[in-house]
Amino acid sequence: MIPRRRFLQAAAASTAALALPAAPAMAAAAPAEGTLTNLGPASVASPLGNGEFVGDVLYMGSRGLSPNVVGAWDLNQDKITAHHDIPTGVGVWAMCKSGTDVYVGTHSRSDLYKIDTLTGITTKLAEYPDHFIWTMAAAPDGKIYMGMSEPGRVVEYDPATQTSRDLGQPAPGEAYVRSIQADHQYVYAGVGANAHLIAIDRRTGDKRELLPAELADRDWVSSMASNDTHVAGGLNSTAELVVIEKANPANYKIVKASAPGEKYTVAVLIFDGWVYFAGRPSGTVYRHELASGKSEVLGVPFPEAQTVRILEHKGKVYGLQDSGVFVYDPATGAMDYLSHVQRGFRAAAEAPMSVHSDGRTVYVGGKSGADLHDLATGKVTRLPIPGEPKTMITVRGTTYLGVYTQGALYAHKAGQPEARLLFRTGHNQDRPKDLAYDRLTGLIAMPTQPEPGHQNGALDVYDPRTGKLDTYRPVVDRQTVFSVTAYLGTLYCGTSTQEGLGSPPVTPTAKLAAFDLRTRTVKWQLEPLPGIAAVTDLAHTPLAVYGITNTGVLFEYHLLKRKITRTLKVSERGGDLLIAGFTAYTSDVNAVYRVDLRAWTVKKIVTGLASDWFGGGSKLNIAPDHRSLFAIKGRDLVSVAISPYR
Repeated sequence: MIPRRRFLQAAAASTAALALPAAPAMAAAAPAEGTLTNLGPASVASPLGNGEFVGDVLYMGSRGLSPNVVGAWDLNQDKITAHHDIPTGVGVWAMCKSGTDVYVGTHSRSDLYKIDTLTGITTKLAEYPDHFIWTMAAAPDGKIYMGMSEPGRVVEYDPATQTSRDLGQPAPGEAYVRSIQADHQYVYAGVGANAHLIAIDRRTGDKRELLPAELADRDWVSSMASNDTHVAGGLNSTAELVVIEKANPANYKIVKASAPGEKYTVAVLIFDGWVYFAGRPSGTVYRHELASGKSEVLGVPFPEAQTVRILEHKGKVYGLQDSGVFVYDPATGAMDYLSHVQRGFRAAAEAPMSVHSDGRTVYVGGKSGADLHDLATGKVTRLPIPGEPKTMITVRGTTYLGVYTQGALYAHKAGQPEARLLFRTGHNQDRPKDLAYDRLTGLIAMPTQPEPGHQNGALDVYDPRTGKLDTYRPVVDRQTVFSVTAYLGTLYCGTSTQEGLGSPPVTPTAKLAAFDLRTRTVKWQLEPLPGIAAVTDLAHTPLAVYGITNTGVLFEYHLLKRKITRTLKVSERGGDLLIAGFTAYTSDVNAVYRVDLRAWTVKKIVTGLASDWFGGGSKLNIAPDHRSLFAIKGRDLVSVAISPYR
């Protein structure tokens, strides 16, 4: 197996060679407020979303690129011989094959494509109103079955007639179909956020539940494979595998992924009497023998990587991950790791997830790491991180990164080749929402959103001097703390009514709460505005806390008067909120706004950004010297000149 550090260095070098040239360093002269300087592609990557073999060619779909592509890796030539553009959607999350045709389903928006591998022609076949085509499979007769998310339904596409048929929701009321398989008689649909494994009769549409009753309280059947005799489903967030005999569903086996801290079973393959499956966050690959019932650990091809698909080809097992492809040979037990980028897979600007500057470097978070833009030289390097950096903050020369999917906190110092893991929060949490540092207590606070289907977000309070971590769940009952700002020992928390994804909100209005970092108690909470779903960010001055809501309304909470004193409509949607002196800045996906906190007036200083953030949010960061903001224009990193003290 290739050592992790050497592989990362090789992959980074390959990606850099394919990336666009770095932009020149920023000019020293101070331009007028609102002036943009383009710093080049924000985050260049080549993450994989799915794949299929046709003959000796592995077709691999990307995610997060623009446009996304399916790269054809000819194993005989050991290189990418063609790229097929997929012009819509933020990623290829679903693929299957029928004969020599490869079918591709996109993620947000939901379009279906066919790649004719004999002619190389890519054709758009259909489009659907659903948020995602999350999963797909081909039946033996060539019909294509798609699992949709939001709502969770199954759709059949018939290539012979070029028509679609809605098979409805396998589990009415559930929003996600995350895994799917099909045989001559049935379509098998794995459902969340409350787990179901439903067999749908392809002819009649009749449905029956296959998931054993003892697993009825699980969250998801998020991955699946089948053969003539068995269907196997991976469950979240308990990292289990259920193997069910098709002819007698009462005959089943539950297998637990054994790596410490394992949460997810993310990919499954049934091959040659074994069920192969991959875990996350550890990145461990396992297998379970159908005949004997024994299970074994095969290894960790790439630490903490997500495996998006496991395939078999000529007796070997191939696992597709963000960073590359692992190859396991059951005959010898050897496992190798191969870089798709080194073989010519296109690297391009991805939809980034976060942005932060420590004054010398701008960090742009993406899939499996962050691109680091040196402001003095324009040089861009890659910081590999197992996961997705969602939020960042710099304290005393150390940059802290909150990382999904582990609910983890990493630390990085300038010049270091890798970030250091500080903790994983646990407590059924996966998505960091914000970070704040309190100067008085020296503590760092990180709120997190619960895993899909779970209730109550959590709050991590971390002491960087001692490494001590305390977790509080919930801070506000049946809500997630979305945003935080810290001042004189108090952490001010803005919430979201959304708990784990897939769980309908049970509270009507987001709140503002004060959490005492010394006593670790909630001192008070209130609803700043009626009916808001989230307080997307918070910031403060010595006399007030300011929040921006999902509806784009700014509010002021006066610390002495202890009440909301003013509100101001800024934009149509909320984003990050930054304060320098008595000037605030915020953004939506198209514009940057300046708010005079004394006069309580707003003006637009930048337009036309068309920011392509992953997940549809809106991010903005301010330089420590308060002379510039950092944002995204399209998928390029830009600096925005500001003059907050004028």
